[in-house]
Amino acid sequence: MQLTDRSKQVVNKKMSFKERIYLPAIFGGMWITLKHFFMKNNTLKYPEVQREFSDVYRGQHVLKRDDDGKERCTACGLCAVACPAEAITMVAAERKKEEEDLYREEKYAEKYEINMLRCIFCGLCEEACPKHAIFLTDRIVDAEYSREDFIYGKDKLVEPIDAPISVEKRKVWTYQ
Repeated sequence: MQLTDRSKQVVNKKMSFKERIYLPAIFGGMWITLKHFFMKNNTLKYPEVQREFSDVYRGQHVLKRDDDGKERCTACGLCAVACPAEAITMVAAERKKEEEDLYREEKYAEKYEINMLRCIFCGLCEEACPKHAIFLTDRIVDAEYSREDFIYGKDKLVEPIDAPISVEKRKVWTYQ
């Protein structure tokens, strides 16, 4: 039974001497290799030379502070609910009297962690945040050697008081 009409008769044709020594095939491969020697190299020498990123590039997360240096996050949990990868976990706590200069509201995130192995950098966390506390910056997430190092806590996420991280490219809103 024949399934198609495209069947071909196989012929065991004897190869000529030129075909048997494979010289044309070897020279053809060498010609392709020689052409590639003179082509432009597209590889960047990464740490020294970095490529330009798009304005909408989403990189490492940052928890922003307000103008007074207080943490903006009030542990409302909307970022964790909005995260489709369930990468954000937080524990809320009540602010104490001596911590009034650290946090804006009575409630704050005592523990705030993002599992960067689960994060898909979608940006839904920054869209869901009513206090504009979390942003995705243009920084690249550092390479690590163990899974535990990819769980970023407040020590890696909260911006330093003396060196604020610019998110002007990511802002599409104004606040007071």
